[in-house]
Amino acid sequence: MRIAAISDIHGNLAALDAVLADIGRRGADLTVNLGDILSGPLQPAETADRLIPLDLPTIAGNQERQLLTLDIADMGASDAYAAPRLTPAHRAWLAGLPPTLRIAPDILLCHGTPGNDLAYYLDHIGPEGARAATADEIEAKSGGENAALILCGHTHIPRLHRRAGGGLVVNPGSVGLPAYEDDRPWPHVMESGSPHARYAIAERDADGRWNAELIAVDYGWEQAARRAEAGGRPDWAVALRTGRMA
Repeated sequence: MRIAAISDIHGNLAALDAVLADIGRRGADLTVNLGDILSGPLQPAETADRLIPLDLPTIAGNQERQLLTLDIADMGASDAYAAPRLTPAHRAWLAGLPPTLRIAPDILLCHGTPGNDLAYYLDHIGPEGARAATADEIEAKSGGENAALILCGHTHIPRLHRRAGGGLVVNPGSVGLPAYEDDRPWPHVMESGSPHARYAIAERDADGRWNAELIAVDYGWEQAARRAEAGGRPDWAVALRTGRMA
């Protein structure tokens, strides 16, 4: 069984199309979407129109929750750009997405951690900034979840973690935004280091053990960066061109 995992598209339709085409070339039995789908200064409505007919197993990220529950005056810039561009049909689709999804007894989809769509699962944020989480930190955030394969997103950083019991946690990275900065709970930057669109393919071997490949895909990121500039987000333009924040 081969599962392609995509996450954190952020309305970057060009990156999404490139990733879907690459999945088509490599082959997968199933493609799943781990949330944070539309928010950002690119093409939120067009991205929704591309995804809805595909009917992929999809969960809501924190930004789907925010789009549906916050007043626009209380939204961050990315949500505030997307919100007025969504139709009632787009909103109805978002409202139907669950926060987590078990697609088989031993396969769990979550956005952040199994219990929190804002928590970083395979990364840790402290006063010193961001770093890879330790095995003990990851287990503490697992909340007792013992699925053999856990697919998560949110941090935009592709990572794999093999748990002590043999299970695998995979963050495929971000399809649409390779770097960002945040100030919660402490100021930090998350940088993949290149402008590529990211996703992962997880595969179960003959012994029933899950393994995964992290994949980087070329696409027209210069055009996406120019669109971000036109949308008033020079910070996004830098991230889209470089995979870094400066």
